[in-house]
Amino acid sequence: MRSIATNTIASRAEHAMNEANRRVQEATSQIATGRRINAAADDSAGMSIGSRLSTQSISMQRAMRNANDGISLLQTVDAAAGNLSNALQRMREIAIQSANGTNGDSERLALNNEFLELRDQLHATIDNARWNGQKMLDGTLSRINLQIGVTSADGQGVDMADFKALTALSAAGVGTPGDAMSSLASIDASLASVDAARVGWGAAMSRLVHAGDVSSQASLQMNTARSKIMDADYAQATADLAKAQILHMAGKAMLSQANQAPVTVLRLLR
Repeated sequence: MRSIATNTIASRAEHAMNEANRRVQEATSQIATGRRINAAADDSAGMSIGSRLSTQSISMQRAMRNANDGISLLQTVDAAAGNLSNALQRMREIAIQSANGTNGDSERLALNNEFLELRDQLHATIDNARWNGQKMLDGTLSRINLQIGVTSADGQGVDMADFKALTALSAAGVGTPGDAMSSLASIDASLASVDAARVGWGAAMSRLVHAGDVSSQASLQMNTARSKIMDADYAQATADLAKAQILHMAGKAMLSQANQAPVTVLRLLR
């Protein structure tokens, strides 16, 4: 039936053209942004999942950086403790040398002067061992907590050390064989204290390395999963764009043809 009041064919052609135009816009948006989902309307469930994965990935990356910061801190304090250990070893060597009966007063005086200088250096090292403005080896900071995961249960506590007592080693020095022998016991206790702290820091650094690796790997997997959901498939998007453009042009052509249909009705009136 021919009708002037309602041109059904033209309406269908216009609807198809508008649908094709919408698909052209969607494909163009995907190609321009590189993302399959640019608005919640594109895929609300996918956007929700992608957003959560993004949040978790960002949190994992921050946890990884926290672990690396913790490693840097522990490397700093361990290096300072290594200097303490080297100084104490030299002080022990001096004490043993001073205790030997072959030394005279002048030799012991020279040894004692070096011993006292090293003891003063212990104090300077302990005072200067700082991280982010905080003293790390004088007991000011007894424990640090490192957030190496994305939950409240993923914290790691690391004990710091109080080495102030090391600076009180044998006030008498090693000026006499008796003082030298007395200093040996203090030095040995100090070395044991430093070594115990360094062992704990070494174990903590090992855990932090593994924690950083776990966070890095988890972040990589989450980014991969998010990419599959959120990122555009360029091969598919370009194919969809070409198809939609062809359909849009065909729709325009068919709409033009459909709009000519009422003309045939006028011929009936002649």
